Amino acid sequence: MSILNESNILLNQDITSKEEAIKAAGKLLVQGGYVDEEYVPSMLEREKTVSTYMGNFIAIPHGTDESKTAIKKSGISIVQIPNGVDFSNDEEEKLVTVVFGIAGVGDEHLDILSQIAVYCSEIDNVVKLADANSESEIVQLLGGID
Repeated sequence: MSILNESNILLNQDITSKEEAIKAAGKLLVQGGYVDEEYVPSMLEREKTVSTYMGNFIAIPHGTDESKTAIKKSGISIVQIPNGVDFSNDEEEKLVTVVFGIAGVGDEHLDILSQIAVYCSEIDNVVKLADANSESEIVQLLGGID
């Protein structure tokens, strides 16, 4: 089973806060059977201590180390936010148009984070994700991440 499926993707979301964006990404992980419900609050907790904003209009929220027991299997969720949402902590705006929720069994989250970061280091790739018109297009664009 792939860590990214079309059912793990929300397109064209109108989200106004980073908390709402993280909850949406977390809910997809729960619905996909990747994590238990208690993983989502740990994603919000991590954001309070360390921003998951990665630059290039992306954020990669994930749970705290203490939430590892809530992870059933590794997975990715994607929330596309065309108008962007601010992921800053009261400093300069950090606009995010693509949110990757991730859960990794053991240390797999590090590998997933790395693959997403490498792909999204090219701003053109992020633009393609932000402009994608279908879930299958996003899965195709991210085909190398598993």
